[in-house]
Amino acid sequence: MANIEKRTTSDGKTSYRAKVRLKGHPLQSATFERLTDARKWAASTESAIKEGRHFKTREAKRHTLADLIDRYVKDVLPGKPKNIRVQTRQFAWWRDQMGSYALADVTPSMIAEYRDKLAAGITVRGTQRNPATVVRYMAALSVAFTHAVNEWEWIDANPMRKVKKPTESRGRVRFLSDDERAQLLKACKESNNPFLYPVVVLALSTGMRQGEIMGLTWDVVDLSKGRAILHETKNGERRAVALAGHALELLKELGKVRRIDSKYLFPAKGITPQKPQKPMDLRAPWESALKKAEIHDFKFHDLRHSAASYLAMNGASLAEIAEVLGHKTLQMVKRYSHLSEGHTARVVASMNNKIFG
Repeated sequence: MANIEKRTTSDGKTSYRAKVRLKGHPLQSATFERLTDARKWAASTESAIKEGRHFKTREAKRHTLADLIDRYVKDVLPGKPKNIRVQTRQFAWWRDQMGSYALADVTPSMIAEYRDKLAAGITVRGTQRNPATVVRYMAALSVAFTHAVNEWEWIDANPMRKVKKPTESRGRVRFLSDDERAQLLKACKESNNPFLYPVVVLALSTGMRQGEIMGLTWDVVDLSKGRAILHETKNGERRAVALAGHALELLKELGKVRRIDSKYLFPAKGITPQKPQKPMDLRAPWESALKKAEIHDFKFHDLRHSAASYLAMNGASLAEIAEVLGHKTLQMVKRYSHLSEGHTARVVASMNNKIFG
């Protein structure tokens, strides 16, 4: 809401102070000698704030979006090592497309225009970008804008807040049937690679991600207590993983013949002083096993979905599944809710029986 105050100094000079106060935004004010100028400024400022075009600082006119991205990539991104590779590519796209614009000219409508251009783009695989990818590109830029607001004071507000994100799909739920599981495990056991079978069993029994499994080192595995402590996870929090049954027995056998020249449970071959320690690449044997087992449309990450699905079908609650998989919220595991309907029905039946007899 705009308000204009008339002021008269002791020497008889008259001025007009215009104020614009809108909920959720800081007070904006300016002083003019003429009432018409004050009214024009108030009207344009109020309109600009409502449309997300107003930036009170001169920094917004001095700096371009490229400046913002360059500073974020140089000063902030190195502190997020897990995000560097992916977000460097994401920021490069935004910089290439919008980098020349002054921050004062970057509006929600402009970002929405380039969001649509991003969504219509073709990936290196020859497919159109999916909504989830677009959301992640937008999230990266939004965080950079937030730094510019809170820490650098280059702009007053994050224009991303007014830009709608594409609706992501409910998420893929592809899990192995009993027959597929038996066929795949048989093919893995017959593989020339001795690590493939224990890796797949570990994925199915714990729901760990491929990177988490291949990054396992002997110092984080406690075979006597049946657990592994993951210090590096996707959500940044440490997680204890329970090791039990066949998976635990396989690791105990593996521990008896472990390589002394590597800290990894599943090390690459040919480690020398010139070649640093690293986990083995199981891509080729994994693909061969899938082909031999005649299993189609299945990725290694689907082993994690399989583990979650088996937990749901065996009565685990969504909260329990989230804890096993290491999700902070239940949103990611809601895709398995239909598989636990039997468990939910039993809980409801038990409650009704206790209440009504």
